[in-house]
Amino acid sequence: MTVLESMVPALEVYSIDEAFADLSGIADPLQLGRELRAQVLKLTGIPTGVGIAPTKTLAKLANAAAKKWQRQTGGVVDICDPGRRDKVLKAMPVEEVWGIGRRMTAHLAGSNITTAWDLAQADAWTLRKQYSVVVEKTARELRGTACLELEEAAPPRQEICCSRMFGTRLTTIEPIRESVATYVARACEKLRSQGSLCKRVRVSIRTGMFNPDEAKYAKGVVCELPYPSDDTRLITAYAVAGLGQIFRAGYAYSKAEILLLDLRQRGEFTDDLFAEIQPEAAERVMNVLDQINQRWGRGTLRPASVPRAPEWGMRREMKSPSFTTRWEELWGVRCR
Repeated sequence: MTVLESMVPALEVYSIDEAFADLSGIADPLQLGRELRAQVLKLTGIPTGVGIAPTKTLAKLANAAAKKWQRQTGGVVDICDPGRRDKVLKAMPVEEVWGIGRRMTAHLAGSNITTAWDLAQADAWTLRKQYSVVVEKTARELRGTACLELEEAAPPRQEICCSRMFGTRLTTIEPIRESVATYVARACEKLRSQGSLCKRVRVSIRTGMFNPDEAKYAKGVVCELPYPSDDTRLITAYAVAGLGQIFRAGYAYSKAEILLLDLRQRGEFTDDLFAEIQPEAAERVMNVLDQINQRWGRGTLRPASVPRAPEWGMRREMKSPSFTTRWEELWGVRCR
């Protein structure tokens, strides 16, 4: 993503391995697409496909074509030209269209819509009435009418979840309490990074659900905070209290989960004159915590309830080596 950002006017990071770029004002988009692909391959070793089109949905379809016909296209497809666009639309099955899932594909087949071309030619208002406004917008995008804008900044999450499987089954509450505190700390880091506050937290635990010889139990509880907060200490206290309500002895637990709910940006909560608010001292403490961890590494400074190397930690024997991010895992070459 850093490579792409250095070469295009604007970029929307869509997922870990996909992005939309704004190529407005670029004289030769096809040549830039080839340069983007070559540069990413050179600097990261990751092969990519590049799709160029006037709308997001068409760009996704062009990207699929670039991967499907990589030998003929060199991994870069430009369908800004109407003739080339129509050729790709007719060759692509409707399930290749962004946002059209397996179930919707079956519904569209009942209306004789089997290719991207068929969907583009269908009446937009009929699609809205029969299916949804999403399908209508998809059809309009396939015709070249942009309905989805480029989002350079990702919108804040409405919920934040942190959940892990335990490395071993846990039967006592103490290690589960440590895991809950650990997951709260991680979730609160994400909460503060997007500038949000949380009003409710849900804590849940469960046993393994697939072993017929194990007793099964799953339970969760939502805890209401006294005021909107991003204070790890406060949220941990309420989450741990909630854990005490749902924990039952006699079970072998395999997983715990923390879910931060009712998230708002600062200033979006409507309080009355006498409502309790988060102390300024708490905000200063959390800022110092984040600054230290950003500079010296995650976990450098942490609440006392969060262990450094817990015995219940997730098993990672099969984890791929981090060749490019850890000095101790760099490849070694022996010359004989």
